[in-house]
Amino acid sequence: MQRESMEFDVVVVGGGPAGLSAAIRLKQINPEINVCLIEKGSEIGAHILSGAVMDPRAITELFPDWKEQGAPLETPVTRDRFTFLTRHGFVDLPVFALPGCFKNHGNYVISLGQVCRWLGAQAEALGVEVYPGFAGAEVLYDDKGAVRGVATGDMGITRDGQPGPAHQPGMELLAKYTLFAEGCRGHLGKQVEARFDLRAGSDPQTYAIGIKELWEIDPEQHEQGLVWHTFGWPMASDTYGGGFIYHFGNNLVSIGQVVGLGYRNPHLSPFEEMQRLKTHPQIAPLFKDGKRLAYGARALAAGGLQSLPKLDFPGGALIGDDAGMLVASRIKGSHAAIKSGMLAAEAAAAALSAGRSGDSLSDYPEMFRASWLYEELHTARNFKPWMAKGLWTGSIGFGVDQVLLRGKAPWTMHNTADHLKLKPAAECKPIAYEKPDGVLTFDRLSSVFLSNTNHEEDQPCHLQLKDAAVPIATNLALYDAPEQRYCPAGVYEIVRDESGANPRLQINAQNCVHCKTCDIKDPTQNITWVVPQGGEGPIYAQM
Repeated sequence: MQRESMEFDVVVVGGGPAGLSAAIRLKQINPEINVCLIEKGSEIGAHILSGAVMDPRAITELFPDWKEQGAPLETPVTRDRFTFLTRHGFVDLPVFALPGCFKNHGNYVISLGQVCRWLGAQAEALGVEVYPGFAGAEVLYDDKGAVRGVATGDMGITRDGQPGPAHQPGMELLAKYTLFAEGCRGHLGKQVEARFDLRAGSDPQTYAIGIKELWEIDPEQHEQGLVWHTFGWPMASDTYGGGFIYHFGNNLVSIGQVVGLGYRNPHLSPFEEMQRLKTHPQIAPLFKDGKRLAYGARALAAGGLQSLPKLDFPGGALIGDDAGMLVASRIKGSHAAIKSGMLAAEAAAAALSAGRSGDSLSDYPEMFRASWLYEELHTARNFKPWMAKGLWTGSIGFGVDQVLLRGKAPWTMHNTADHLKLKPAAECKPIAYEKPDGVLTFDRLSSVFLSNTNHEEDQPCHLQLKDAAVPIATNLALYDAPEQRYCPAGVYEIVRDESGANPRLQINAQNCVHCKTCDIKDPTQNITWVVPQGGEGPIYAQM
């Protein structure tokens, strides 16, 4: 069945802060520009998960009157707390001694999903055609090799790859320029990077996984606007990571753990590390008589400036976390995503005004290099390479970098791909995780239930293996099947027959929360995450 097509000036793939801001900025510059934005989630904000503390700098540039317009930045930060944890003890670091990147005066504790819903309403009011529930499944190219747009995925394809009774073919969305804003480890962004060799000359991207829960707690325990970061326990000192606890809204607390995906011990489970964090004597009392409302996880790009790919290519550009625009030292990316989207939009609007189409938006990387965003990323560029050296060496090194050298060190350190760092299981110490109590700590499946994740089971598996033999012959044999532990949703499971023999990998794709960790951390890079049918996956309400 032939696909229908629609033509636009600009197609934006992804309804996160970068994509929405790009679409909005295009319409602000010229209301006549025809802009289409597609989002794989069932609604704008459904797949958005972040800590989150927002620096309002970029959204203020986009909407100077955002307060008057009712943007959901409602909880200003009132206090920073930065704590080193041991198993039973703690030390609060004096805020005045911290590098500026760890201070949050003037920022806001938010639900990024709610902010994106607000941005989506602004985009529609300006005339952007917003289509949630449509996943960008294929990049389209013209006869000169430039990006010509994207095709959305077919609906109603059965598990064996054949059209079912409810089959609907995807649609071709053609554009003069296409902006990819899929978030971290974008499915189409990866393809574009490879097609145009955008990573030539840059470091590999490095990542972390953030695992988050939203709780409603006793009002006596709530401190509106408190931003609390922890480091040390439960993570080993050779593993990058830290906890966050943000108080906002009506007695709400976001708690989570960020674990760098460059960890070496295949026995480590980021999900269980996050559950352990809640049991610390300083933290557990917060949740007494509380109620867990939501759960989710996602990967984040943390490599910094030296891990950015080339941003433009014939027919479009990468923006937001599809490019890696996260300031890891600040644990913030939403302001960077918004700014990068605005810069790409301004470059695209100028190209359209000049009558251009399908060429590289070379103005975009030039504008980026002249922006405050580039300066911020440049100042923070050595954070992740330092922290990859371990907690103590990294903390001292980055402290010197930021406090003494003010981020202006005459050198730039480099990153190594996360999947190359895993050691054989036999060389590493197993980690004993306690069973969840169902009150403060929980298992994966009850957590996934709170993410409102749903996938139609009769469809091709969106977690694809390049070689079906590798999970047992290599991953299980050498690394004790780490996919069972790095996945925060119970997607990957080693099952055996009744005698305990003949192991095989079972993929429970219906549990997937679209975090992309498997695509990143698999030691043989044998797993490829592709988009399922549009509208599927988690439905995050306040994350």
